[in-house]
Parts: sequence; structure tokens; C-alpha cells
Amino acid sequence: MFTGIIQSVGSIKSATEVGEDVKLSINCSSLDMKDVNIGDSIAVNGVCLTVVEFSSHYFTADVMIQTLKLSSLGSLDLGSLVNLELAAKVSDRLGGHIVQGHVDGVGQIAAIIPGDKWQQVDVTIPAHLMKYLQPQGSICVDGVSLTVGQLDDAKNQISVWLIPETLKKTNLHARSVGDSVNIEVDVLAKYVERLMKRGNE
Repeated sequence: MFTGIIQSVGSIKSATEVGEDVKLSINCSSLDMKDVNIGDSIAVNGVCLTVVEFSSHYFTADVMIQTLKLSSLGSLDLGSLVNLELAAKVSDRLGGHIVQGHVDGVGQIAAIIPGDKWQQVDVTIPAHLMKYLQPQGSICVDGVSLTVGQLDDAKNQISVWLIPETLKKTNLHARSVGDSVNIEVDVLAKYVERLMKRGNE
């Protein structure tokens, strides 16, 4: 489990095809790796990956074909900036919201509107995920826990406002209109939907 509070920004070191899968190596020199072990989980742009090799400045994970299809990881270039978060400890503060690292779909940056104290970013969301979103509710964009500011159901878009601290500590400062971003909706909304469908059976 993750919180959506990004701990470091890394970059794609290498991507090697192994059959239909990819062995992905991430530069992570500013991430605290002292407690990391083989088999641990690290969220990369909101995608939960399992560490198969690591050092103090990089780690490697095997990315399955299904993960490449459901996320934007397969479209990243060498050197692309990625948001990194180690799995939460039971003792951690839950500063964001409950994030599983199981990406629900890929969205697209539709607009970026600078402001004096924040930056408005409009994101086009896959239509089937819009039902899980609520103004002032939580959404995970490239692994970053954000609050939904506005909804536009006609366009399948949301607006979020990014404060300077978020821009400084994540890769969202480097995003441009048209870029793909990983989307994970609030897992609680999905559980409620499932309960409503099956609760009376």
C-alpha cells in the first residue's frame, strides 16, 4: 500500500525486453534505499513494481505485459522522470489517501493553466472511470495523491490544482499538454460499487 506522497523523482535508466515483458531499471539516487530488500514494492508513476535487483542509486523490476498495457510505463523514454514512493509502513502518517499502485487507466493532460500561487491542470480521464470521481474526492495521478477540484462529465475531464511544493517534489512540473498519465481512482469507491451490486444477493 502507498499514500500518494512522492518521496523522490527518479529517471528511466534502461528498459530491456525479455520476451513480452520488460526489465526496467530506474535511477533513484535521492530515494532512501537503506531498508529496501529484494521483493519489496516501489511505486513508479503510481504503478506498484517489485524490486528484483537494487543498489544505493538504482533498482530493477520486471514489468509484465499486462502492466505495460494498462499504464503509461511502456511509452516512457530513457531519461524520463518518474515519481517514486516506497511502500508505506504501518507507523507512517497517511498524508495522502489509500493508494494500491494498481493503475485503473491512462489519462491525458488536456490543459495547464499557470496561476500566482498554484497551477491548474485539466486531465482527460477514461470515460468508464468518471463515475468513481467526486469533487473534493481523491485521485492518484502518476502516483501523486491529489484532490479533485472540478468535474466536467461532458468532456470526461477533471481539474486539479497543484501547489508549488507538489510541482517541486514530483515530475508533474515537467508534464506538457498531451502527455499520458497513470490514473488510479479511490479504491473505496470501487468497493462501495461492488457492495451495492452484490450486497443483497
